[in-house]
Amino acid sequence: MIEKKDIDALAVHRERMVREQLIARGIGSARVIDAFRKVPRHLFIEDGLIYQAYSDYPLPIADGQTISQPYIVALMTQSLDVRQDDTVLEIGTGSGYQTAILAELCSKVYSIERRGAIAAKARKLLDGLGYHNVMVMIGDGTQGCAEKAPYDGIIVTAAGPRVPEPLSAQMRDGGRLVMPIGDEHSQTLVRITKQGTALTEESLGACRFVKLIGEYAWSN
Repeated sequence: MIEKKDIDALAVHRERMVREQLIARGIGSARVIDAFRKVPRHLFIEDGLIYQAYSDYPLPIADGQTISQPYIVALMTQSLDVRQDDTVLEIGTGSGYQTAILAELCSKVYSIERRGAIAAKARKLLDGLGYHNVMVMIGDGTQGCAEKAPYDGIIVTAAGPRVPEPLSAQMRDGGRLVMPIGDEHSQTLVRITKQGTALTEESLGACRFVKLIGEYAWSN
């Protein structure tokens, strides 16, 4: 059980994270900044690492996965340009932190996680925090979720060799997709914008993510 003095200290660390890691590096969306101020990142961290929650680096979670560096989560979120009435598809629920940030910003989040235990843990935490506009599903995220498409935004939190074809097909006209592309050693974060049948790609810089596993990415 976290004591009140520790909660207060973590709130101070969260505000410092927002100012020094996000705003100072060019995250300028007021809505994104407000979401990061509100979501308690320390609840999405393994118990033994809770006091590192607001540090400027990724942290391990279960099954060899990670919770991304706060700045990268903010950059991906801002680049997705999420609007209040949007429906967003997230590939890779993980800890649920990125899911919670998105839930603060849009109408509905569909999140796909291939590991049942991780999905269940994230769902319990998100429910406890009152994020009832989120649906967590277990499955192959590279296939997307056609029955809930089209999506205004798609965010992929693992790296693949290319954008999975089902995901680009499930984007709404005018929709955005943010994803790391590359191999396990060299990756670039990209934003894809769909206009009609055309896809426009923009580089957001170098990054490093775990591999995207599935039918339309890596096999293992």
